[in-house]
Amino acid sequence: MNAQDTRALVESRLAVIPDFPEPGVLFRDLTPVFADGEAFHALAGALTAPFAGRFDVLAGVEARGFLLAAAASVAAGVGVLPIRKAGKLPRAVLTEAYALEYGTAALEVHEGELPPGTRVLVVDDVLATGGTVGAAARLVERAGWKVAGVSVAIELDGLGGRAALPDTFETYSLLQY
Repeated sequence: MNAQDTRALVESRLAVIPDFPEPGVLFRDLTPVFADGEAFHALAGALTAPFAGRFDVLAGVEARGFLLAAAASVAAGVGVLPIRKAGKLPRAVLTEAYALEYGTAALEVHEGELPPGTRVLVVDDVLATGGTVGAAARLVERAGWKVAGVSVAIELDGLGGRAALPDTFETYSLLQY
């Protein structure tokens, strides 16, 4: 399936919910895409296609990024690295804090999970302000791995997420709003 057809298929399955999680926000819910085998398969392939041959493993950012990275990793024949919220991993971890609209949060990975220099494609559902995806990419670098790129299903253009990421991170989004 070509990129234009994939975009149309995925977009046709999105549920658009006005005023969620607060008034004035138009939430684009990927849940119906996950439930549709054809659309989910197409989305998984689309997230890795621009980076073909340039990554060794996919990193999924908790929680919807896990679904996307797992599906894409199976299609690409590579492993998946979970990037978790703080306090969820049982072994020694590296932690990266980042700013939220009202406070801070942190992401973690197990130390030494991958060999140094491993090329990691960071995958998530949405690129909004860039805080979460940026923290995930910084965490990958701090662990001694190489960010092969950032790939997301949806990019919210007006929130500046792409501009918040270093220019060295090639960034792909299937849908932009």
